[in-house]
Amino acid sequence: MNAFADPRKALAFRFVRCEYRDGVADLAYAFDDGPELVERIRFPEAPPLPEPRKPAFDAALRLLHGIAGISYYKAGIPARIEVENGGFDEATASLLDGLYLHGLSEFAYRNGLDLRGRIAFPHSGTMPTPILALREERLPLRTLVPIGGGKDSLVVVEALKAIAADATAVWIGNSPLIAAVAARTGLATLNIGRELSPLLFEYNRQGAWNGHIPVTAINSAILVCAAILYGFDAIAFANERSASSATLEYEGREVNHQWSKGWAFERAFASLVRSHVAADLDYFSLLRPLSELAVTRAFARLGSAYFDAFSSCNRNFRILGPKPADRWCGHCPKCHFVFLALAPFLPKPRLLQIFGRNLLDDDAQAAGFDALIEYRDHKPFECVGEAAEARAAFAVLAARPEWREDALVARFREEIAPQLDAASLRLEPWLSPSKNHGVPDRFVDALEGIAR
Repeated sequence: MNAFADPRKALAFRFVRCEYRDGVADLAYAFDDGPELVERIRFPEAPPLPEPRKPAFDAALRLLHGIAGISYYKAGIPARIEVENGGFDEATASLLDGLYLHGLSEFAYRNGLDLRGRIAFPHSGTMPTPILALREERLPLRTLVPIGGGKDSLVVVEALKAIAADATAVWIGNSPLIAAVAARTGLATLNIGRELSPLLFEYNRQGAWNGHIPVTAINSAILVCAAILYGFDAIAFANERSASSATLEYEGREVNHQWSKGWAFERAFASLVRSHVAADLDYFSLLRPLSELAVTRAFARLGSAYFDAFSSCNRNFRILGPKPADRWCGHCPKCHFVFLALAPFLPKPRLLQIFGRNLLDDDAQAAGFDALIEYRDHKPFECVGEAAEARAAFAVLAARPEWREDALVARFREEIAPQLDAASLRLEPWLSPSKNHGVPDRFVDALEGIAR
């Protein structure tokens, strides 16, 4: 990689331009005076924008430009950030500073980097006023439900159906598995395309910095654009409270694989959307008050129509590399956690039918389950629940005749549980909702239907 092309030697990362025309948004970035990296978002069958919504859409597109840039900034992490046509206002710059710092915490940890004090978005100090335009035309009372192919979003779908909400299942990218699950919901569907710049993959092949990014933040910003464009006044994500728990602590700072799924990001992003894009657009997670175990309990009760279609195994959703032959690889942290979390709430034969095997009766899987309960290892860098709730799930199984003799359950019962405080292994506290959430009043009945 020559000096001109190497983003790690760049002095500045530039936000060059963002444009929208005929259902296609182009987001352009560059390192120094190097070639443009252009990401393309395709909004299918996009309707003409009503005139009163245009300022709000422009604000949403500019916010998306700032957030999506994280995919490219990480290739070089230069010390200076430049934004063409002036910087963001102070509130937006502050949100971006936090997102890039915390959302790249795993990336920084794995690459041995320290981003503290390095990320500083320029800002003008003035705040845009596009929300005034929407006072002339309220957004329609319709809800976008992001679908990921797993259990959480399907719980949200069924809860919204129960209150007869006008909802549309939406996903970003071209996953056939997600498309099939979305079709199974019976809702109207919307599939938005996202094309990363090919130059990013070339940089990665040549040794640029690479690693985990907060993709939920990017998807959130894309869906705010979609809400304004198509006419929706709510975006209901399915991020539970466990997402706010750090994966590990390193040199006095938290590293959270799920940071952009957490409460801190949701609260800050929702506030900025209301103040900078549309005052009547609600962005929230319907599952925010619930633990992973509470969500899996709800899925066991509400999601039987999806048992033969859903998958939380992230190997299905890789951009590059092989996909599992079945919906569940049976070896990754997501497979381990979903199996363990569902086990207390589903009949054993039904769970084994879903996965095609008994992951808890396989000694070779011990290390993976140890990481889930933070026994001899830290929690995996994956979207899994807290170690304490995984231990509580194990404790439930250890008391049940149909599970207690399976290899890893027996090992937990005999070797691990005696080292733990029995009170900490109770299941009931994990099934009670918390009060920290941003669920709008009109969706409270849907939340209560999940939590009961």
